[in-house]
Amino acid sequence: MPKQELKDTLSVRRPVEASQSALKDQVVSINRVTKVVKGGKNLSFSALVVVGDQRGHAGFGMGKAREVPMAIRKAIEQAKKNMVTFNLRGSTIPHQVVGLYGSGQVLLKPAPEGTGVIAGGPVRAVMEVAGIQNVLTKSLGTSNPHNVIKATFDALLHLKNAASVAQARGKVVPEEPAAS
Repeated sequence: MPKQELKDTLSVRRPVEASQSALKDQVVSINRVTKVVKGGKNLSFSALVVVGDQRGHAGFGMGKAREVPMAIRKAIEQAKKNMVTFNLRGSTIPHQVVGLYGSGQVLLKPAPEGTGVIAGGPVRAVMEVAGIQNVLTKSLGTSNPHNVIKATFDALLHLKNAASVAQARGKVVPEEPAAS
């Protein structure tokens, strides 16, 4: 994805103030990386973490340090700074959407109550911390966790709610019948 398109996607973001209470974090991947220098190899760790409040707010972050716990801590702090809000409908998403980032594509489809989260790896982590309980997903293209997470966030940020679509079309949102 060209950088200009990524900037356009980031402008769609709806930032959220991260309150310290009730945030759930999940480590998606930890990678051992080395830098070759004149004196030998410098070993460090890279961590990818997603953070959310399980009520439609989530963020992701990357951290790098010489020890794993410090890398995770840095990633969590960055994820809290990058928290965004998603349009949800109950415990699922309002409509089908495809997210793109680089060679990663993620397809998200709403599912009826009781289906659960049908997702793998990085997508499952995002769904769990965001509080989406019923969704069908398919990761297409790359399996690189960084690109998959960014494609998932791209998809979630492009979800529209019924009121905004109805207003744009000059329609009225019908009332849902009350369950008895």
